[in-house]
Amino acid sequence: MKRTETVELTVLCLIRRGDEYLLQDRVKKDWKGFTLPGGHVEPGESIVDAVVREMKEETGLTVKNPKLCGVKQFPISGESGENGRYLVFLFVADKFSGEIVSSEEGTMHWVKKEDLPKVNLVNDFKELLDVMLDENLSEFQYVVEDGKWKVVQK
Repeated sequence: MKRTETVELTVLCLIRRGDEYLLQDRVKKDWKGFTLPGGHVEPGESIVDAVVREMKEETGLTVKNPKLCGVKQFPISGESGENGRYLVFLFVADKFSGEIVSSEEGTMHWVKKEDLPKVNLVNDFKELLDVMLDENLSEFQYVVEDGKWKVVQK
């Protein structure tokens, strides 16, 4: 049995300000809608350095002391993930400095928790937020069963 696999490393960060979340109205077709800002970890880069860099690039903010709060993963391709997995390190940050800017990825917006149902959220936003905020959860995984993607939370 092969014990290594191809892994694509990425980060997402929930930046909070009181009862508001900083969300990106993402324009790319593969995950379109309001979601958390994030991006890829560069080769050799630490995971924490990656989330700080990505937040600066996509939001204009410098996050301070981002806390790892979970992981999201799914197969890169193939039902059993034979071509590897996409791994997303999930962070939350309450401390930051700077001014908000938008990027080519999408426009940034502060959205109140109670207004989340009023915006066009990406399909799995609720499950993602559950894993990030529920102390009893730490993993969000897509598994493929009978050709359909299913969310498993642990």
